[in-house]
Amino acid sequence: MNNANDQAIELYSKQLRLPTFNHYGNVIRQLGNNKGYEEFLLALMKMELDSRMDSSQKRKIKTANFPYVKTIDELNCSRFEHITEAFIHELASCDFVSKRQNIVMIGNPGSGKTHLSIALGVKACMQGMNVKFYTAANLSNELIEAQEYKKLMKIEKQLSKTDLLIIDELSYLTFNRHQSELLFKVIADRAERRSVIVSTNLKFSDWVTMFENTTMVTALIDRLTFRSHVLNMNSDHSYRAEYSDQGNNSVCG
Repeated sequence: MNNANDQAIELYSKQLRLPTFNHYGNVIRQLGNNKGYEEFLLALMKMELDSRMDSSQKRKIKTANFPYVKTIDELNCSRFEHITEAFIHELASCDFVSKRQNIVMIGNPGSGKTHLSIALGVKACMQGMNVKFYTAANLSNELIEAQEYKKLMKIEKQLSKTDLLIIDELSYLTFNRHQSELLFKVIADRAERRSVIVSTNLKFSDWVTMFENTTMVTALIDRLTFRSHVLNMNSDHSYRAEYSDQGNNSVCG
């Protein structure tokens, strides 16, 4: 093909926002000379679709604001004494999100809560879902700041549209009444409408130590555990210690 045609294809690909069409030569070489126009067009369109899906997945993972990226394949399921590998892969299908179910992970530091939370979040992103990851401290601070700058309604609306909200480390801080009310509203607004994953070091009976309003604690637990999977992440082995022994720098909650 002459240079003028090459330039025209490059221009049209850019204007039509079909960047992979500019690499039609690769498709021709892959298909060979014995394929028809329809097969060539189909291969070119598939390449464009794959490229768009890959870009969308990367964008969603970046927008989710994970502290780092972890996958289910990197998870050593044999370290979990109370959770089967089959059940973890069932969760990884993300059916719980489409069913508007929640997950509450309860376990000591180093039990793999953060790793599993992130891995499920990444899976959801790969399936085209919108995900947001926060530590409980960061979320409460962001809500307080948004309220001060009269942007609370905006962030609450954004969170309500998120398919999966992950709240990590719900136990490292004590929340005052104001923070408690804002966190409660975010979670309550998602009840039976959107999914949330919460990880914590504390069993439910100890949640009163985190919040000033004990009545709100009861209501919060009711909403989180309704249509929910409650996972006991504790075991005699530290997931974090094993992961560090393998030479990995990132740690799991």
